[in-house]
Amino acid sequence: MTDLAISQEINPVLVLGEPAYAEVTEKVSGIVERKTPRAWYIAFAFTGSLTLVLLGMLSYLVYTGIGVWGNNSPVGWAWDITNFVFWVGIGHAGTLISAILFLFRQRWRTSINRFAEAMTLFAVACAGIFPLFHTGRPWRAAYWLFPLPNPALHLWQNFRSPLMWDVFAVSTYAVVSAMFWYVGMVPDLATLRDRATSPVRRVVFGILSLGWRGAARHWKHYEMAYLLLAGLSTPLVLSVHTIVSFDFAVSVLPGWHTTIFPPYFVAGAIFSGFAMVVTLMVIARQAFGLQQLVTIRHLENMNKVIVVTSLIVGFSYATEYFTAWYSGNPYERFVFLNRAFGPYWWAYWTMVSCNVAIPQLFWFKRVRTWIPAMFVISILVNVGMWFERFVIIVTSLHRDFLPGSWGYFKPTWVDMLTLTGSFGLFLTLFLLFVRFLPMISMAEVKGMMAATREHPVRSYDEHAAVHFGDMRG
Repeated sequence: MTDLAISQEINPVLVLGEPAYAEVTEKVSGIVERKTPRAWYIAFAFTGSLTLVLLGMLSYLVYTGIGVWGNNSPVGWAWDITNFVFWVGIGHAGTLISAILFLFRQRWRTSINRFAEAMTLFAVACAGIFPLFHTGRPWRAAYWLFPLPNPALHLWQNFRSPLMWDVFAVSTYAVVSAMFWYVGMVPDLATLRDRATSPVRRVVFGILSLGWRGAARHWKHYEMAYLLLAGLSTPLVLSVHTIVSFDFAVSVLPGWHTTIFPPYFVAGAIFSGFAMVVTLMVIARQAFGLQQLVTIRHLENMNKVIVVTSLIVGFSYATEYFTAWYSGNPYERFVFLNRAFGPYWWAYWTMVSCNVAIPQLFWFKRVRTWIPAMFVISILVNVGMWFERFVIIVTSLHRDFLPGSWGYFKPTWVDMLTLTGSFGLFLTLFLLFVRFLPMISMAEVKGMMAATREHPVRSYDEHAAVHFGDMRG
């Protein structure tokens, strides 16, 4: 392999064409400053309509009761909790890209981290809807969202319940992720403030930028705060979906009572989150002409993470079956055989196909660098991950210990429209974000460009000298 080929592998080009710093500013800021394109209005009208459908379904649910959902006995949890776990998982990629890759000094994160962080917040907002309305009385949520005694029942919350742990874990994750997202955006908000031609924009961005002037003291405090928030966010990536998995793992129900759930859920969350980032980034990259800043290398790296987490998820599926067989428990064995060959066999094999088989195509460089293929596969991954949550929840509940208690869950039109509306809310928030805020971190991209130009690596020996120091001196 030549020195040039080695250099491209260990120090890949992450910004095409070596643009000037002013060009990066113009490229990103121009999306916010230019006149809103007609295509944006069309997309916003469509997603806004879906959001109105969500509001209508939730209003109908509150007025009528949760009996309009397909939940029954014994399937007390169904599409509502499936959607909750799905959306919480979608939000994991943002914190992983932002915090963990930042701590590991991965330069390729700089063009996609802001995008992924925003996606995290929108996904968590969608996730919170379902357990809130599943209670049937969302107006009394204060008594289980906060440590307040319930005067009607003269009771405190059960703090030993994993459902209460969920409240604290997800809310903490949302708050820290929002802080991390906002702090990282301050220098770019100041750039938009200085470029603003409208008095209203100047005032709004002036307030949001917190008086940023780019002084050395400002950069010092900014970098310290960003590092501390990254360190605080990192354990949240592991803790949040671990605690979500405790909703199932601490029960004694066959199919749920298993110790593999925490790492299994975390890997699945990262898997689905990265797939959603690829799906939306491919669209945004094409729509806003960001091919120079979001290169094929960025997308390829995310596809590599997808194939690795696919292998972890596939291993977890196999481990579940091995554990059920090795345990000798007839109820555990029945649950897992029922998943694969029972009434919901179609959901199980859809899950396996989308999560285990199809992502293996990313082993081929041609596939993981081909935009149409990665777009389709990323969508199928999230289809499979939704079915995974459905299989875990519904197939473990619909066959009770007594055959007389067996049932079959069928979603109602309210279930389906509520799920569709949640996608509308997610995409509406996403469209507002890309229109009014910088979707790429200009400051971090410029910093990455400066570091690359200061230490251009041309061979493996020079790479070692730059990163490890010259040990001969």
